[in-house]
Amino acid sequence: MECWGVLTAIAAACLLGVVVSQTTAPKLAPTVMNTTFIENVTETTTFSETPTFSETPTFSETPTFSETPTFSETPTFSEKVTATTHMILSTTSPGCSALCEACVPGSYSDNDSMLCSCCHEPGLCLFTGACLPCSRGFFQRLAGQQRCLPCSQGFYTNFTGSPVCQSCPPGSYSNNTGSDSCRSCSPGFYTSQQNATSCSPCQRGTFCSSSSCALCQICPAGTESLQAAAKECTPCRPGLHKAPRQSMCQICSSGFFQIHWGQETCNLCPENHYCPSPDVNPILCPGVAFCPEGSTAPGYCMETFFRKAGEDCELAPITIALLVIGGGVALLFVILLVLRRMRDTDGELSLARQFLLTKERPQGQYYGIPCDAEPVYAGW
Repeated sequence: MECWGVLTAIAAACLLGVVVSQTTAPKLAPTVMNTTFIENVTETTTFSETPTFSETPTFSETPTFSETPTFSETPTFSEKVTATTHMILSTTSPGCSALCEACVPGSYSDNDSMLCSCCHEPGLCLFTGACLPCSRGFFQRLAGQQRCLPCSQGFYTNFTGSPVCQSCPPGSYSNNTGSDSCRSCSPGFYTSQQNATSCSPCQRGTFCSSSSCALCQICPAGTESLQAAAKECTPCRPGLHKAPRQSMCQICSSGFFQIHWGQETCNLCPENHYCPSPDVNPILCPGVAFCPEGSTAPGYCMETFFRKAGEDCELAPITIALLVIGGGVALLFVILLVLRRMRDTDGELSLARQFLLTKERPQGQYYGIPCDAEPVYAGW
């Protein structure tokens, strides 16, 4: 009887193992190979498996054997499928090209990606988010393109996904293609144009002391720049000056002077002084000379014949005497010339008269007058 109870217990244990092995089979997860994910196309499946087992064996080792094995198996399966606009398609799906979209401006299609390579036309991907943005320094203004274009010289773009390039502002330049930034003009150089490819040196008389200059400035009054591409101005030397609107220092005019550096104007040489050079102090005029304002040299009266009288020169006494004597001599000389001329004239008339009186004429009459008649001269 005791052996029978043992055999019954062993049989019940074997039966329980078979039942448990059948009800606790391993769950299998679906495997998707070679798939392509599409934006707004997904599939979500949720499995909930809750097997419940209740086994209550009861053994009573009494003269009466009672075994009541009870098995309660309640497997519950709950499958929840949630479908949204996302779904998974195979790369070999014949409907891939029908779902493709053109890449927007500022992006291009990546043929190395399965999201774009399944599309039969270039520049398309399964969705626009699969397109790659243009790198910095590159742009693409059209949709559905396979590559981006580099920015031309004088243009740049400093962010990804740019549909256009921007012009370099004045004071900067770009001399390379595909630039993501513009270079600033160095001090002494400038550019006033947009999309410039180089900077120009400041001309003489102008300067630029900082970078990114759009225009060079004229040197302030009293200063100048002697060379191009100047970063600063130098003061005018003594003897020179420069007005605010002039570009270079100018030498002082005749009769003016300037002995200081960096001056805007020159000074007029004062009275009773003379200024032989514009970069020296005025020199006091000698006592025997006269020097009005703006004199470059002292003025002297002619020695012996003139003398200084205030601000003018007057004739010396000896000069007056010489003038009187010279005038008398000249008058006498004129009188002698006149008398000699008169004498010469009288001699010529006498010779002419004698020639007419001694001339022989043929006999006869001329114009009703006898040829032998004496000539009559009026006034004789």
